[in-house]
Amino acid sequence: MTRRPSAILVLEDGRTFHGEAYGSVGETFGEAVFNTGMTGYQETLTDPSYHRQVVVQTAPHIGNTGVNTEDDESSRIWVAGYVVRDPARIGSNWRATGGLEDRLATDGVVGISGIDTRALTRHLRERGAMRVGISSVDDDPRALLARVRQAPEMVGADLSAEVTTAKPYVVAAEGEHRFTVAALDLGIKRNVPRRLAARGVTTHVLPAGSSIDDLLATGADAVFFSPGPGDPATADGPVALAREVLRRQVPLFGICFGSQILGRALGFGTYKLGYGHRGINQPVLDRATGKVEVTSHNHGFAVEVPGAGHGAVVPDQVIETEFGGVQVSHVCLNDNVVEGLRARDVPAFTVQYHPEAAAGPHDADYLFDRFAELIEGRGIDQQHSEGRTQSKGRTNA
Repeated sequence: MTRRPSAILVLEDGRTFHGEAYGSVGETFGEAVFNTGMTGYQETLTDPSYHRQVVVQTAPHIGNTGVNTEDDESSRIWVAGYVVRDPARIGSNWRATGGLEDRLATDGVVGISGIDTRALTRHLRERGAMRVGISSVDDDPRALLARVRQAPEMVGADLSAEVTTAKPYVVAAEGEHRFTVAALDLGIKRNVPRRLAARGVTTHVLPAGSSIDDLLATGADAVFFSPGPGDPATADGPVALAREVLRRQVPLFGICFGSQILGRALGFGTYKLGYGHRGINQPVLDRATGKVEVTSHNHGFAVEVPGAGHGAVVPDQVIETEFGGVQVSHVCLNDNVVEGLRARDVPAFTVQYHPEAAAGPHDADYLFDRFAELIEGRGIDQQHSEGRTQSKGRTNA
């Protein structure tokens, strides 16, 4: 096998790793983050939420099953760079149509292999996600470090317009059509409209800059706000749109970035997590049922509600907002991060993780059923009664 060119990885605090080029030969910059999933690397690479991020895979063996034409979650690879420890020499799977490294090279994705990804992950856990550079064309760490520190940070990054669809498109319901949903594409994954289609929902996917008139012109029974990359504090347009949807009491469901948008629309703040949640094994408590779900995550920001945030225990109370009472519906058991919101007085709810889970567990797939019930009107009273049962008091936002 031909030996790969040497490569270096330099973090913005100066920590340097030496390895070999993987994928395209060149230079790249982004935010260094790690993903703990042991499967689903193709879905990770093509997830728009990883735009401008350099992904470190904590699983040591990557590329074992090659790549195929079916598992992409968007039309292209979005990661800014890719870091693996021990890439597979040969991808072997009956569905494979090619090798991972060939796909990375074809798509111009600069990566590095042969480094201690465990040490790199521990460093990011202790110091937090930070800017990084990978180069297989310049072996001078100090010169690369200077360029890393000139790269843009993720805080303040407004990226939805860079990943959204250029024009609307429709994903038809499977079988009998039940509902129509207008989905605002802030970085949507293909499995979201697929999971809705399985429930008889026709989804109109619209660009991130769409207006309320654009959404309602589809004949939508409900609105969906998708996942996506960037800092939710910059997304003033989608926040204003979410507030208009709430005012009109159109059923609304938001996932991940969409959850943070709705949180802002309700008057809450957002903040950047130290190193985020990225993987397919995060334990989340659904307060409505008391069940703990194993869930798929990809977010570096979170919603901050009164009395909680930054690791504090989330109060199990009703919080008064401009749009009525709101409760925190889901909480991450690793660090007490808000993972979902339920409005009591308008038909809206969110989760900050990925019930479409591609790849990942299917514990949270029922949330698409909950969305369908909300559209039908059957889920609203149930959600309100659950909220009243759990409420121990009221807090002003």
